[in-house]
Amino acid sequence: MSVALSFVAPPPGLAPHVDFALAPVEGSDGLFTMRAVEDDALRLYLVDPQTVLQEYAPTLTDEQTATLELQSPDDALLLVVAHPSADGVSVNLLAPVVVNRGTGAALQVILDGQDYPLRAPLS
Repeated sequence: MSVALSFVAPPPGLAPHVDFALAPVEGSDGLFTMRAVEDDALRLYLVDPQTVLQEYAPTLTDEQTATLELQSPDDALLLVVAHPSADGVSVNLLAPVVVNRGTGAALQVILDGQDYPLRAPLS
């Protein structure tokens, strides 16, 4: 089952796309694909960050929270982008994708001033 995501701004490197479908990868707990609605070949893998770092708890700015119309932390679905390479798979903990669970509004945020790695190894 997929969920419709509508980014309030195109994710970095994916402009002009803002509409995506998010679907779990069967048999892989915490792994999702995000495909552009208008270009089925454009796909990213997203991971539940708790599978990488259980204490991962980034802080959003008031502007980011307002943009996504989040009323409480429970309203947010937090995912991180996975990067496969010859050295293995890493995830970007510095720029998570935040989704309003109720509306499907999404935003890839940059966590300024927070000490998270750009490429954390996925184990």
